[in-house]
Amino acid sequence: MDSGGFDDLLHQAQQLTADLDTGDAVPRIERNLFQIRDAAVKMAYKAPFTGHESSDIKASLLLGSRGYDLQKSVQKLESLSTAKSFEPLEPVRDTDIQGFLKNERENALLTAIEQSRKSTFDETANRHWRTVECEWEKDKQKILTALVDSAPESLPYSQEPCVTLDSSVMHGRSMLDSTEMAYSRQVYLYNESVIQGGAHANLVDLFEEVAANSDNSNVKELWSIVRCMIDVPVVSGDLLKARTSPALRAAFVNQALQYLQRSYQTYIERTVSSNLQQAQRGGIPGTYSLVRSFLNIRQPSMSYLEDGLVDGHPVWAMIYYCLRCGDLDAVMQVISKARQFAAEFGMAFQEYKSSPDRRLSDKMSREVRLQYHRLVKSSTDPFKKAVYCIVGRCDPRDDHNDVVLSTDDYLWLKLMQVVCEEGVDDKDELLTIGKFQTMLVEEFGEAHFDAYQKPFLYFRVLFLTGQFESAIEFLSRLDPLRCYAVHVALVLHELRLLLTPDNMQAQLLTRDSSFPAPIRLLNFSRLIMMYTRKFELTDPREALQYFFFLREFKTPQGDNLLTSCISELVLETKEFDMLLGQLLADGTRKPGAIDKFQTDAQKIIEQVAQDTEVKGQFEDAVKLYDLAKDHNKVVELLNRLLSQVLCQTPNPQSNRDRIKQLALSIAERYSKGDVNTRVGSSALSTFHLQLDLMTFFDYFHGKKFEQAYSVIQDLKFLPFSADSVEQKVHEFRNYSDEIRHCLPDILLATMTILLSLYQNTKGASGVQTPLSSRSMAATYKPEDTARLNYIGYLRSQAQALITFAGMIPYRMPGDTNARLVQMEVVMS
Repeated sequence: MDSGGFDDLLHQAQQLTADLDTGDAVPRIERNLFQIRDAAVKMAYKAPFTGHESSDIKASLLLGSRGYDLQKSVQKLESLSTAKSFEPLEPVRDTDIQGFLKNERENALLTAIEQSRKSTFDETANRHWRTVECEWEKDKQKILTALVDSAPESLPYSQEPCVTLDSSVMHGRSMLDSTEMAYSRQVYLYNESVIQGGAHANLVDLFEEVAANSDNSNVKELWSIVRCMIDVPVVSGDLLKARTSPALRAAFVNQALQYLQRSYQTYIERTVSSNLQQAQRGGIPGTYSLVRSFLNIRQPSMSYLEDGLVDGHPVWAMIYYCLRCGDLDAVMQVISKARQFAAEFGMAFQEYKSSPDRRLSDKMSREVRLQYHRLVKSSTDPFKKAVYCIVGRCDPRDDHNDVVLSTDDYLWLKLMQVVCEEGVDDKDELLTIGKFQTMLVEEFGEAHFDAYQKPFLYFRVLFLTGQFESAIEFLSRLDPLRCYAVHVALVLHELRLLLTPDNMQAQLLTRDSSFPAPIRLLNFSRLIMMYTRKFELTDPREALQYFFFLREFKTPQGDNLLTSCISELVLETKEFDMLLGQLLADGTRKPGAIDKFQTDAQKIIEQVAQDTEVKGQFEDAVKLYDLAKDHNKVVELLNRLLSQVLCQTPNPQSNRDRIKQLALSIAERYSKGDVNTRVGSSALSTFHLQLDLMTFFDYFHGKKFEQAYSVIQDLKFLPFSADSVEQKVHEFRNYSDEIRHCLPDILLATMTILLSLYQNTKGASGVQTPLSSRSMAATYKPEDTARLNYIGYLRSQAQALITFAGMIPYRMPGDTNARLVQMEVVMS
């Protein structure tokens, strides 16, 4: 193409540009291709990338600039097999027996290693969770013991005037009020009588002494009820069988009836004494005359009474009130005066009175019930109906509201009707003691008796019907009355009348489906621990007296509960010397509070020491093991403690200072006797070495480098010459982990001392070297050859330390070797 053709082409291009300039739709491009590419690259770098795409692009740019193909490497990694089975690295031919056996051997070793690793991790995890679960159970029991039932009905109740309690008078720092302190004193006296042997003091007598000094009549009545109900034959053998036996149940019923009858007779006497003119008592003694005088005051309505009068009073009213007082002779006296009205009943009552268990014969019982259903049931005389129902045990569903005027009247009438044999035929319509107990607790319950406004009344209902456990549990829910609940439980427990569960972790009151319906179990140990939780921190001696009642109980782990409670008490209060005793200067133990109980104090101290160690309280554990004369354990724990603080800077009142003083006092005492001969030589040598190293670090941190240098050389723990390196490496294998743990700090401290001595020697015109005590005493001038030899001596020691640090089979922190080499280089 000639030049004219190029000119024409250039002209056409310029014309195109001119044509573009005439339009406003498209802007003029003022960049060439290279400028456009550079701008695009800049925009690409500025564009935001997110997530995995951004990482891939950056990695490709970085590795691609070094000629590395990232995409190819990714494909290789993805193609790798992740099979779990072990396969030979090279294919093995079927005829290659040696290769096959080698491969099988390697696979067997790897499999064993993997199984061992897996089993180790599994066992570690199981032990961890078992420990966590055990600790949680203990903490849970503490929480449950410390808490009172938080149900709405257990909130504080408003007391009526008759329920006023003694005010809580604090005794100094004690958390016990005056009443609780008085009861704890009686508990102490009882325990003293038990410990000394012989006849035990009577707990009820002791507690009634406290009640006698109180103005609260309800408390006095409570202990009167307890005294009456425990006056039964001594229980032996299986407690549950005894408590459910007809004989013991009948004994409880008889005792309850005696109390109710005696209380009612006292009430009648008080009423008559208050109205002597109206009563017209006269001078005639006896229940008959007393009832007649009472009816002179409380004359029943004559309109609905039957069968005439005796001495001006209704026959059946006289009989009922004489029965209510429990005087059967007085009843016979009434019957003898009214034979024309009560002849048939007199025969039945004579048999009833003669029976030791107050039971009619089957024939007489049928006759009385027949007469009741034919004639008496439709009678208008409520006293006659009540008397027939009592003697013949008829119609137990009838509450006789016309004659039953109080809760005590109701309890007495029903207890007169109950039979103590279970399994009687329902068609006989008899009221068994079990049915009556269930009716009171489940059908009536706390709401019927307004229990939280009248707690002593509800307690009396439960206790007089033989439901001791439920009665105690109810009182224990009320904080002002918990003291009485606990001490009633102590009485019953000592007399073997209290049913308790085998599991001490059970709730306070439990019911076992395998036991008869009304039977409930009281967690006596929990009740005691719940009560003592209030004051165990301020009054540990008093708490210990209550724990003594738990000496026959076992924990779920099979340990003695008394020992466990003492251990927990010691850990909570830190009163080691008072409770466990203390070591005197001559190594003998001064007895503590636990020694009074004639228990195995040595075993208790060991248990407390073990629990303290498990909780990580090693300093306290050292003192307790020392008290228990377990010297091996003392040295072992001291080695652990010293290792943790050995390299720290000494400060007054610090952990290091406290542990040091403890270790020195023990070391001094052990050295005076033959204790050292009973301690393992390895642990003892570690103990004394750590004490010497602690002296070394005391000098080091105090900038007393010459003394520190002298100590570390005397210990012969580190090599200070090339010839002794191998020997010290060999000896290092025999050192315990506590010493190995401190090695990096020991090396750094020693190298720092050598560097300081080197710099002082090199920069001084005259120096007294640390070897002056080793026949090298002299003052050197800088140009002296001896000074140069000493500098070389320090360098050789530093080189020996570096060689030793590299040869020992111990992995030190990463910066330790670097710092050692750095200081050694400075000395080169």
